[in-house]
Order: sequence, then structure tokens, then C-alpha cells
Amino acid sequence: MKILLDTNIIIHREASKIVNNDIGILFYWLDKLHYAKVVHPLTARELNRNLNPETAKTMQVKLANYEVLKTEAPANDPVKKVSDAIDKVPNDFDDTRLLNEVFSDRVDILISEDKKIHTKARMLGISDRVFRIDGFLEKVLAENPELVDYKVLAVKKEYFGNIDLPDQFFDSFRADYIGFDKWFNSKANEIAYVCYHANILSAFLYIKREDENENYQNISPHFSPMKRLKIGTFKVTSNGIKLGERFLKIIFDNARQYKVDEIYVTIFDKRPEQLRLISLLEDYGFKYHGEKNTASGTEKVYVRDFSKNANVEHPKLTYPWLSKETNVYIVPIKPEYHTKLLPDSILRTESPMDFVDNEPYRNAISKVYVSHSRTRSLNPGDILVFYRSGGIYVGVTTTIGIVENVVSDIKTTDELIRICHKRTVLTEAELKQNWDRYPGYKPFVINFLYAFSFVKRITLKQMLDEGILPSMDSVKTITIMDRKAFTELITLSKI
Repeated sequence: MKILLDTNIIIHREASKIVNNDIGILFYWLDKLHYAKVVHPLTARELNRNLNPETAKTMQVKLANYEVLKTEAPANDPVKKVSDAIDKVPNDFDDTRLLNEVFSDRVDILISEDKKIHTKARMLGISDRVFRIDGFLEKVLAENPELVDYKVLAVKKEYFGNIDLPDQFFDSFRADYIGFDKWFNSKANEIAYVCYHANILSAFLYIKREDENENYQNISPHFSPMKRLKIGTFKVTSNGIKLGERFLKIIFDNARQYKVDEIYVTIFDKRPEQLRLISLLEDYGFKYHGEKNTASGTEKVYVRDFSKNANVEHPKLTYPWLSKETNVYIVPIKPEYHTKLLPDSILRTESPMDFVDNEPYRNAISKVYVSHSRTRSLNPGDILVFYRSGGIYVGVTTTIGIVENVVSDIKTTDELIRICHKRTVLTEAELKQNWDRYPGYKPFVINFLYAFSFVKRITLKQMLDEGILPSMDSVKTITIMDRKAFTELITLSKI
């Protein structure tokens, strides 16, 4: 397997000071899997051109650890067309030449954190071979589960005062913010959300409620008075298990609980993990607002409107709000898959210790449901009510999801596996079994957002007694649900 590495990844990897721990994890896996680390001739030349002579000389010595491509692939016509449409400056054209090596099959995979590279990869139809660091780690963890020799405790709340401040995890904050340690110690009795990998801190989140009297003089343009949730400190190292989405759901859950009008974050955009976080936030509706000026420098300000509006076509942008106009479906899910896929909907009869290993599908907001149901005409924005099967007294509704899209014209087993990659509870072997179960009737895939967990679980008997469902047949397969009945269910479930 030949892995082409973007120039910035080489620079960060070989720098004298560690500035991105994610890259260390990436190289750990590249070495463990014996993948060839490939560098384009452009990268070698750029290192000579942009670094001071002494550093460039050292970097050239370090390049001996990589396989530098001896020749460059001729430009393909589709690549030329994308370049003509997108590229504006010299760096853009250089990035396209890297993509051309993938398109020409001279390398297997390109790893880059550059947003434009990924846009061009989508246009060329090679997104499945062009990865960000986090996405590549997801891929190798999925394909090599036997090499993952640790478990991860679930996200938990912890007092600042109990967290090891000297941990190198916080070095990037110390570098970015003057007086970070003093600020951190002042929060000793406040709560943060943390997650540890093999006893190593890998994710941290601090959020703060603010009211209409908050002072925003150092933010431009100024905020108007309203109730807000501030994402105060947020960092997730690349790990391949979608912790960023897990923490984002915590942010939205808190925003809903505190009934805020807006969520915002102030963030620098000079590190790969910061750029990756900004990209994730933008996927979920955060928009650039302006700047915040502090003694540490100028941060970007991103804001998410949290008023109760639903974008049916792009539900991520208004997540977790539900449309009042779309269809509602009840969706059965077997007990053995339920809590693995929908962890916040764990039943009181289940032990949290059975769900400590942090699988990517468990942490993701965006998930996959595979079905053979004949009900396939679901649309973006439709609402899913998940029913944990178990019979008239034990079966309960637990969760609400929002349909992102449906993929029904799936040609092969490999395509099914690729579509479900990292977001389904089903193993590769189980996906193959699903594919082969009915030779003339293949499964389809619902991509959905994990939105709400019921406070009170409603049994099948209650739903039948209340007239919410007409019969027990309603929970045998995906079944459309009356809107009025859905409203009654919501009321009973105390969401």
C-alpha cells in the first residue's frame, strides 16, 4: 500500500518541536501496517524553497525515510477539467498534481488536511482514496480490529481540579493562550467533559452558559443580547473513533437543556486539529461571524443559530430540530444492536460497563441503518422513531433520528460495506449476510442523525392502549406513523 503524504504533514512530522500529536498517531499506524510513506517530488522541492538553508538541509536528510516518487504521472483530462474550474494560485495547481497521482493509480491513497484537495477529490470521484488524518485512522481501525489493543472509557464529566494540567495534551493551548495554566487552575471546581485512551487524555470540552448581560466588547461585529452557550475549550486528537461528533452531541444536548438561542465558539485556525474542528462545526451549521481580539491574538468567531427551525434538505445544518411537515416512521431494532448504535438510549436494565469500548459507530451523530423493508420511500428530514424490540411488555420506543438520505440502488457487497463504513453496528461479516439473505431482494441503507433519547420509555402495550399504533404489525418492519400519534408519543416520552 503506497500512501502519498501532503507537504504539510511532512513538515509537521519532521519539525523539531511537536505541533500536532495527530501526526504521531498517523505514523504509528503507517509503520505498524508496513505501508510505504510516499512523497511527491513537489514536496521535496517545496521543502528546499520555503525553509531556511539549515532547516532545509536537515529536512532533506530526513526525506531519506520516505519513498520519493521518481516520475510524475501525465495529467489526465478529468483532472485538467477540475483544475481549470477550481485552481487559482500556484499551491492549488501543486495540490492537483498530487491528486493526479491517485487518479492515475500510481499511489493508493493521499492523506491531506487541505479542504480544497478534498473538494477536488469529490469532483473526480476519488473521495474514497483521499483522506484526512482522522478519516484514515477510521479506515485502518475498521480494517485491522485485531491490532487495536486498548479500550476507551466513555466520555465522562470531571472537575478541572482532578485533571492533570501538565499533560502534553494541553501544550497547544499553552502555546496559543497567554496565561492558560492560570485560567485552568481558576476553574478547579468547574466541570469539563473528558475522554481517555489507554489512560491518555484524548478529548476535552468545557462549555459555559451566558445570559443577556454578558460583555462581548472584544467580539466584532458585536453580539446582540441573548442567551448563549459558549464552547470555551474544545480539543479532540485524531483517533479514528469519531469523538468529535460525540462531543458535538453533548454540546447540542446542553444547548437544548439550557434553552439557549445561540451557540458560539472562538478559535484559532493555525493548527490542523483546529481546522478539522472548524470543518466539523461548519458541517453542523456553524457560520463565520467575525473576530475576537485578545492579548493572545485574533481568534475566529463561529456562531450556530439554535432557534427551532428545520432544514429538511440538509438536516445537519439545523440539528437536532425536527420538521413539522415531513413523514414519521417507526423503525424496529434488535436488542443486541440497540444500545451499541444508540448509546445515550441505554436502558436501566443494561450495564454501562458493557459499552465502554468506543467504537466509531457508537460516537457518531451520523449513523447507518440497514434494512430489507419494502418501505423505502423515505426522504431527507423524515423522522425515525426507533423501537427496541422485545414483545408487548418489553419492547419500547427509545430514540428519535432524522433521515439524511436513503441509498437503495446498491450494486455489490463491497459497495454496501463502503457506504456503511464506520457508522453501522453491523460487522463486515454481518453486512455480507444481509446482502445474501434474500438473493432477489437486496438491502438498502438509511443514513440518519441521532437526535433525541426518550426520557420515559413507552412500551408496545402502552402504544397500543393509547391508540398510537393500530396493531402489533406496526413494529415488525419500517412503518409510517400518524403525525398526531407521534405528537402523543412525544408527550408521553417527556422529551
